[in-house]
Amino acid sequence: MRFASLLCGLVLAAGTTVPVAASEAPAAQTTQIDHILLWGRSIDQINGVMSVKLGFQVLPGRDPNGVANHFVRMPDRSYVELLGITQANPKLDPGMDSDQAVLHGGPGSRSWGLRSSALDQIRAFLQEQGFKPTQMFSASPTDPDGAGPSKPPRWRLFAFTTQPLSTTLFIIDYPPEGLKPHPAIDDKVMREHPNGAKEVSAFWLLSANADSERKQFERMGFAGSVPVRMPQVAASGFCVPVGSKRIYVLQPDGAGTAADALHSGGPQVFGVSIGVEDLALAKRRVERGYETTLANYKGLMGDSFLAPTQNDLGVWMEFHAMAADRPCG
Repeated sequence: MRFASLLCGLVLAAGTTVPVAASEAPAAQTTQIDHILLWGRSIDQINGVMSVKLGFQVLPGRDPNGVANHFVRMPDRSYVELLGITQANPKLDPGMDSDQAVLHGGPGSRSWGLRSSALDQIRAFLQEQGFKPTQMFSASPTDPDGAGPSKPPRWRLFAFTTQPLSTTLFIIDYPPEGLKPHPAIDDKVMREHPNGAKEVSAFWLLSANADSERKQFERMGFAGSVPVRMPQVAASGFCVPVGSKRIYVLQPDGAGTAADALHSGGPQVFGVSIGVEDLALAKRRVERGYETTLANYKGLMGDSFLAPTQNDLGVWMEFHAMAADRPCG
């Protein structure tokens, strides 16, 4: 599922598709956060952090051109895609080049996706609002990880020729859950994690102007944002509701962690929130992995702790106790 490889074509493409009638607002209720593209210093380094230090199950992917991708998949279908360069002089597409021009071989994330079952309607709505979505792209009928040429493609997506936000957004859809090339039991097993993780519940997007990002989300149809502060990383901004999940659009709140990250890396996926079944178990795993003691705090998602992942992953990982839907506010 080489989304990083695709982003070059998505960002540069200017094709059109047959118009689809858009409603007055996009089907925001059908949309959820999907995944981020997270680079490591190498694929082995990032796999080790995610599995040994944090307690996730990491699934292998593919490595056709010297850039491997692996996955951390959650029971609710959200996930993190892990990327790492595996050989000298890898074949990098412009999207990868753009990431590496900022990361210089280091860890971090600049690209992320939303998932929607109303992909065509949302694309049409965004065009009406003056955004510039690319043409629709889909997996090859002979995709080795797909269900075969007679089945729907394994994914469909579009990005933007001009990005509406300071990070790279794409919107994706998948076939129904029943159309899988592997048994249901395998699908269940690959989403079970030793640390008890159940969902990626929020993305944290860091920029110099959180209010500008909030206004762009409203133009895209995601209304109802509320102000938030994250003192644990010296950031403030807004919580944007996306389905039952959240996107935090943040900016530095004075000197501190967020200001340092923005100064050194520019706009970025600054962190993710992970909902876990047993917070004490997850915390103990991370404490053993990092050989340190961590403190709990009452965060925006309730009882939480912050794993010290910024140096290893280029993003923060916040773990919080699972609960019912937590809309912004």
